[in-house]
Amino acid sequence: MNERHDDLQEIIDAALREMAAEEGDGFDPQACNLAEFCRRTGLTRSRARTIRAHGFRALPHGNSGRRAAPGVLAGHTGLVDDLLRKGVTNSQVIFERLVAQGYAGGLTTVKTYIAAHRDLVPAKRRQAAPQGCRGQRFRTAPGEAYQMDWGFVAVERPGGERARMACFAMVCHHCGSAHVEFFPNARQENLLIGMLHAFSALGVPATVLTDNMKSVVVRRDADGRPVWQADYAEFMGAVGFRTRLCRPRHPYTKGKVERLVRFVKGNFLAGRSFSDLDALNREAALWCAEQGGRWRRPAACVPMREHEAACSANTRPLEVTAEIERYLCPRRKISFDGFVSFEGHRYGVPYWYGRRECRVNREGRVVHIYSDDLSRKLVAHAVGTGADSWCEGQWEASPVQPEELPTQPVGTVVEQIAPPRTKPGFERFDFGRAE
Repeated sequence: MNERHDDLQEIIDAALREMAAEEGDGFDPQACNLAEFCRRTGLTRSRARTIRAHGFRALPHGNSGRRAAPGVLAGHTGLVDDLLRKGVTNSQVIFERLVAQGYAGGLTTVKTYIAAHRDLVPAKRRQAAPQGCRGQRFRTAPGEAYQMDWGFVAVERPGGERARMACFAMVCHHCGSAHVEFFPNARQENLLIGMLHAFSALGVPATVLTDNMKSVVVRRDADGRPVWQADYAEFMGAVGFRTRLCRPRHPYTKGKVERLVRFVKGNFLAGRSFSDLDALNREAALWCAEQGGRWRRPAACVPMREHEAACSANTRPLEVTAEIERYLCPRRKISFDGFVSFEGHRYGVPYWYGRRECRVNREGRVVHIYSDDLSRKLVAHAVGTGADSWCEGQWEASPVQPEELPTQPVGTVVEQIAPPRTKPGFERFDFGRAE
């Protein structure tokens, strides 16, 4: 049992030899001066007593060699490690993913594990030093203004290729109630559709605060006033709201929606996978409702309750008129082979529709195609998954060709028999046939 542990036994033996040499032949280790022994070895008094009780032998710890009992995270660490390697460090997000897999522990255990495995997190990019600014915080009355912006996310498709997806975000400037929706791109038609969906959920405000995106403003005149994009100016007049622009290169004016986009990327999209945009938007709507029902310390309120109590009084519901329906159904040109392109897929249009343009709208997992004036529904398709989706009557039917018929009763009869089951050349190898 005289095992050495971190060279402690050598230190003890050396101290006892020095003390024995000083005191002579009558030296008794059990009766030695314990304080002098502690000074020579650097041990605490309680530790020195323990070593003296063991005959001045440095024994290993009683738990040495034992394996720790499996913790409450056993069986779930693989999921946590995968999320950490993807850069997801939000403990609440990881905790919710673990609960969905049957985790029975608490949030503190997850935080402790994340802190101990920070080495799995990839290094962040180097950020520029803060410039620093001092100004007055922009405030509005309840329901007076909304903020909107785009965010972009990379999507890894099943084949390994990477594409880009746009995230439209709009938030109430007063309470923080939010609307989040995903589109294949950030074109103007998707911007207007996202705004109408947000107005339908939150109400139409007096002002929308945004940055200088190309879909909204073309340029500024000599006096600094914005020159609105023509289609966007018509859209403002049809819905009935004003637009206020931020200063160029100054995103802090609309900090709520900037923070919302970052929150969506770090919380909602962290470690998430989806099948199509419709499923992702349904999950985003549930996430917005869940976040809107939580207490927010910066706003000192529950956003959903505050919006219903204070902001809704200063907004008005969206009235879907015939002019508004045109924005919800963007125009598409019909190709020479009878297809229209919508959200990365092609859908067939019936041949009897003679115009070159139509309108398309997606409701859930169904794509509806209407006439250009929205007076008639042409066809409905299931949301495409890759191949072209054609419809019945998409191409012109072949003309009926002339056919000759007999002028007299047919009297000649010929018998037609069934074809032979085996080839005649192999009959001699059929040993089971009847003779």
